[in-house]
Parts: sequence; C-alpha cells; structure tokens
Amino acid sequence: MKINQAIFKSYDVRGIYPSELNREAAFAVGRAFANHTGAKKVVLGYDARISSPELLYALASGILAEGASVTTIGQAPTECLYFALGTYDYDAGIMITASHNPKEYNGFKMIKRNKGDLEIIRGKDLLSAILNDANIPDEKPEIEKKDIWPDYQKHVLSFVDLSEIIPLKIVVDASNGVAGLALDQMKEKLPVEIIPVNFEPNGNFPNHSPNPLAEGSSEQIKEEIKKHSADFGVMFDGDADRVFLVDEKGELVRADVVLLMLAKYFLEKNSGMAVAYNAICSKAVPEFVTKWGGVPVKTQVGFVNVREGLLKNNGIMGGELSGHYCFKDNFYMDSGMIAFLTLLQIISKDSRRVSEIATELSPYAKGSEMNFEIEDKEGVINKIKEKYSDGKQDYLDGVTVEYDNWWFNVRPSNTEPLLRLTIEADTEDLLLQKQKELSKFISK
Repeated sequence: MKINQAIFKSYDVRGIYPSELNREAAFAVGRAFANHTGAKKVVLGYDARISSPELLYALASGILAEGASVTTIGQAPTECLYFALGTYDYDAGIMITASHNPKEYNGFKMIKRNKGDLEIIRGKDLLSAILNDANIPDEKPEIEKKDIWPDYQKHVLSFVDLSEIIPLKIVVDASNGVAGLALDQMKEKLPVEIIPVNFEPNGNFPNHSPNPLAEGSSEQIKEEIKKHSADFGVMFDGDADRVFLVDEKGELVRADVVLLMLAKYFLEKNSGMAVAYNAICSKAVPEFVTKWGGVPVKTQVGFVNVREGLLKNNGIMGGELSGHYCFKDNFYMDSGMIAFLTLLQIISKDSRRVSEIATELSPYAKGSEMNFEIEDKEGVINKIKEKYSDGKQDYLDGVTVEYDNWWFNVRPSNTEPLLRLTIEADTEDLLLQKQKELSKFISK
C-alpha cells in the first residue's frame, strides 16, 4: 500500500484517520522509526483519541517486525512518554497523539535518546526510511506494560515546595483529554481545592475542542470560575502538554505573560541563565528577563525551535504563545503539569489576584495573530520589507520590523497559503491603527 506522504510534517507525523493515517501507515512508520533510530527498546504511549489503541498495535507491530522490543505506558499525557524515555532504559519512544487537533486527526510524536539527551525526530526526516512493501499482521502483538505513575508524580512534584502552596480554589478543565488521569492521582497530595471539568478521557471531545484557544473552548471554564468564585482556572489541551491560565474573571491570560511568571520564578533560583521565547512573543519578555538577571534567547516560532534555543544556550526554561513550556530539568522537554504546579506556587506567594499579576507583565498593547490567505507569500514579504525599510528589520522568522513605539512580524505558514501577522504597540490606539494599515497593505 502506498503511504500518504502528506502525513510527514515538519515536526511530527499527523493526519486524518483513517483516510490519511491508518493501520498500514502506522505499521510502516513503526518499521521506519526502528530503522531510522536503530532503537532496540522502544516505549509507546497514547492519548484519548478513539483511533489511538488501533494505531498503537499497528505501530508496535512495525517496530517488532524490525527486531526491537516494545513497552507501553498506556494512556497518559505526552510528557509521561518523555519522562519514561528520559528515566528508564529505552532507546526511543513514540507518543500516539494529535495534540490539540480536531477529533478526526491522530499522529505520532517521535523521540530518541542521543548520548543521554532526548532528540526530537521530525516527521519529514522519517520519510526516506518508509517502506511500502510489507503487509501488516492481522494479530495484535503482545506488548509489555510499564506503570510509570509513582515515579512520574515524584518527578513533577519535585519542581515545587508543597508547603508554600496555599489552599487556593482552582477550576481545572482537562478538555476530555488525558490531563485528568494525572491530576486524579495527584490531587490528594496538593493542598488546593480542584474543581474538575471534563476529566473523563473521551476522544469525541463532546464539550469543546481539545484546543483551548479554539473559539468557544473557554466559555465553560469561565462559567465554572464565576459559579464557584474560584481564584483562577487552567485549561489543558488534548494531550496535556500545553496549559493555559484563566484569571479570576474567566479571561485567558496570554501565554507569553504566563511565560514571564514562570521565568521570574526559575530565574530567582537560577540567576544568569537563559530563557527561550519565540519571535512573536511580547517585547516585554526580553525586557523583563533581562531586568531579572536572565539572558533572553529569541527563536523561530514552534516548540522544537524554542527547545533548541534552550539547549544551545544552557537555558533554564522556555515557552511560546501556543502554551508550551519546557524546562531544563525535564529533559529540556515541555510539561503542562510542571507549568501548572509551578503556577500554584507562584500565585500562592503573590498576594494579588491573577489578573493583577498579568496586568503588571503586560505593559504593551498586543493583538492576536492575524492570518491572510496569500499565494505569493514571498512576494508580499519582500514588499513589506521595502515599505517598512525605515524600521529595524530581522529575518529570524519571516520578517520582524521594530520602531520605537511599535513592532510587527509577518511570517509564512509552513503548511498553508497563509501569511501570519503579529503586531504590538505602546498603546491600544496605535495597535488598532497599525492593524488596519498592515491588513490593508497585505490584502491589496
């Protein structure tokens, strides 16, 4: 069977089940992964998606066909797969998940150990190793199971001092993904009241999208925060590697603001270390990080790029607007749970409300990313460079142009005919003016 090459993305393998990603494709990926990595011992995990168990067995069959052994940690957050690979004697691992994508999707996040470090295997790097000439076995393979929960909990709880966390009341929305599996086991150890929302894993995601940033996703938690007079809330995405803070008014706190909250905490304990952030975060991020004695490291958009910036610069943590936060002491990988636990301690030690903390760390007016359907993306970017040539330009990711009282970034999508525009200004009026000006210029 011919495997659909479109599933091999820049960072992972991902597609619609079963038209693009199916048993045959999973079997082929398993074989290719074993060959590409040379792994002899592979660990697998999977999320709440309905197709995940079937893909697990097909993937395992492919790995076994190449002579490697397979162990599964079962249904768990993606970060549990990272933990298992970083802690136990495995050579490589795959998490079966499509993260925050709609329910029709599934995918594979692939990792291998490299001299003790974890290395992300990009989907496009696996394409050349794909073999199309073998039939998948009909029988499900026997897969060894590994219970990682006690060790995993000990690891994530080591990031905080539970004695410094006060009895906050928090609404936690697991988005019918897998965050609830971890929190159900951990919540008795936490000195807070957790009001659970959508803790039951359900691959149909019946209450809202597994993407907390999708339109309407945060309405439910907003109502629950007001109903229970909660101190704040948090939302996890489908595989729980991303977390979003919601203030006491039910408003989402922008992820680069949360990055600053976390950065300050880690820099207080690790003065002089680097903090990685991406090109569309607020300029407040490098300003505050520098003020707090840290070294700001700007990267291209995408978690893989933020992580690389962290690794190359001996950073302590990093994050981006998508809600991914990675930590040096977590194998330089992202963890929604570590971010959540750390926020409990940060907010406990601050006498202010969450909205007040966020306001202090948001000195500028920043707009949401705007998307424009453009066929000739490079041509439009070149025109923007010419029109705004009087500003300070850099080309780390698309083009960023800085002025004294505002800046903007325009970057092309890797997968769609889209240009993405981010603008930040000193005032709301200037932001609106520049949004109108650039929108008109890009669209003409």
